[in-house]
Amino acid sequence: MAAQIPDPLPTGFQLGEYAIDRKIGGGGFSMVYLAFDPGGLPVAIKEYMPDGMVMRDPDGTVRPISEEKDKSFRQGMKYFFDEGRTLANIRHPNVVEVTNFFRANETVYMVMRYERGKTLQRHIHDLREEPMREGFIRAVFIQLLNGLREIHAQRLLHLDIKPSNIYIRQDASPLLIDFGAARQALLTDQKYVPMYTPGFAAPEQYTQRDRLGPWTDIYGIGASMYTCIAKKPPPPASERLEEDKMAEVQKEFAAGYSADFLALIDGLLRLSYTERPQSVFSVQKRLIELVPAHAKPVKQTLMDVIKSRLTQPL
Repeated sequence: MAAQIPDPLPTGFQLGEYAIDRKIGGGGFSMVYLAFDPGGLPVAIKEYMPDGMVMRDPDGTVRPISEEKDKSFRQGMKYFFDEGRTLANIRHPNVVEVTNFFRANETVYMVMRYERGKTLQRHIHDLREEPMREGFIRAVFIQLLNGLREIHAQRLLHLDIKPSNIYIRQDASPLLIDFGAARQALLTDQKYVPMYTPGFAAPEQYTQRDRLGPWTDIYGIGASMYTCIAKKPPPPASERLEEDKMAEVQKEFAAGYSADFLALIDGLLRLSYTERPQSVFSVQKRLIELVPAHAKPVKQTLMDVIKSRLTQPL
């Protein structure tokens, strides 16, 4: 029998100083709520609530469903708490902002700034058969890579970059969210349970975890860009390692996008990590330099603004 998913906290539940409004997302390892702080401002609160591992008592308390689940639950809670502590020290317009994290109800909560918009995955779904414009994809990822550069500067890797973890605000600026897989993975003595999403995870996440680096997140960026144009993720890297049947992006989508743009995506999806770009900056620079041959010049485009900001002297 499949384990039941615990009920979310009810509307009106007082969680410390925050009042729960309703559940707005989550799945797998957490639930996400819309709540209000003491000043009446909306916040998003993420609750550590791993599926198939816990149950909720009537008073809101979370507890493991069995003694054998207790160790895994506690270990996961430590990672969740560490995630909140790390993100609370990062302030970047393209990285989710964590304003508070605390323990309550025998679990852990992470309070984030509430943003209006929708995920890149929802944008892809809403377009259905309509192609996503190359200019939009480039603008989103150039800005997103600013946030990823900051993450890597903190000696962190995200390790789960995918369209559902990229949030597009109402002003079209992107936000990198859900660092559930993030660890201080540039420190090779770290031990943790592998977490990845097939299609977006790089080969080394399956077989060579001592080879994780910025190039691992770069594979996730390439897979996300691929999904924007193909409307589906690339084949899982584990399958590609056995027999790579994936067609070159340059050939499969040549009719709708510039050759250099597609060649870049092919490069980001190389199976060997040494053949991929080794830094986020190099990918960002390539994206900025790409100008589709059919593009018409316009006065002060979004790309012009981004490029001018990135090239300003420090």
